[in-house]
Amino acid sequence: MPDHLTRAREVIRLETEALEALGSRLGQEFEAAIESLLPALQSGKKIVLVGIGKSGNIAHKIAATLTSTGSPAVVLHSQNALHGDLGLLSEGDAVMALSYSGETTELLDLLPFLKRRASTLISLTGKPDSTLGRHSDHVIDTSVPREACPLRLAPTSSSTTMLVVGDAIAMVLLEARGFTAEDFALYHPGGSLGRSLLTTVADIMRTGSQLAQVDPEASVFEALTAMTRAKAGAAIIRSVDGKLAGIFTHGDFARSFQSDPTIGSRPVRDYMTINPITISQRALAAEAVKIIAERNIDDLIAVDEENQEPLGLVDSQDLAREKLI
Repeated sequence: MPDHLTRAREVIRLETEALEALGSRLGQEFEAAIESLLPALQSGKKIVLVGIGKSGNIAHKIAATLTSTGSPAVVLHSQNALHGDLGLLSEGDAVMALSYSGETTELLDLLPFLKRRASTLISLTGKPDSTLGRHSDHVIDTSVPREACPLRLAPTSSSTTMLVVGDAIAMVLLEARGFTAEDFALYHPGGSLGRSLLTTVADIMRTGSQLAQVDPEASVFEALTAMTRAKAGAAIIRSVDGKLAGIFTHGDFARSFQSDPTIGSRPVRDYMTINPITISQRALAAEAVKIIAERNIDDLIAVDEENQEPLGLVDSQDLAREKLI
């Protein structure tokens, strides 16, 4: 009976070692490749990826990651390119060619055409001295000590290494081009991620009749009544000049009631949390989601940036209802 876990761990170990070797080896050629991609992207051109077999599959994933992070990319099928699809490559586009051996016939047949039209040709190959490597402007060495396949045949370590290089290129380009979370949201409008990045705190905060507010001298009972009326788990404590004085939650009441069941008639200022956590009404909902999770709180007060006046309340239950978490 084969030891499945042992084999699985061995595969992971071998691929991890390949990635560690890649990280140590990465150097000036990677820098030069990035510097050759930036002008093409800045001039409105795209990145065209070519590859065959498993390298072609990896090319599709890299292209998807590049495109989703602001660097337009497409995949050109090497075989189809020789029969009309070469029109996908525009003058001045950048090309990334993926081939571990660097001797893939279909890809090599394309080289003259790629060199003629591309602004730069970057190869990801495990054989820098191969035909592909010698005819590339920049070569990123993706060689691995060995494949994780026990037969040493199926692309495993080598395809993982190519994939990680693609991720590294995409993330470096993202940062170099100043791509922001707001930009990312425009490319991902669907799902909770897109909603949280496109929605602001002002869009989701509780206001009006949904917002419980009392002054510091109000009794705990009055604060609870306001919370019940607003169907909220917290009340904003606002001073007479309109400034934020604190916050009082159901949790504050429950903890205090255990030690003093008579707190209902006492002023809420004695039990409120002073200097509560706040967020600007202009901030992204994604930031509110992050703060609520990191601070382990249920309610977050939205304020005006200039005078810190409380304007609304973000309730964690509302985040779930809005499908932001």
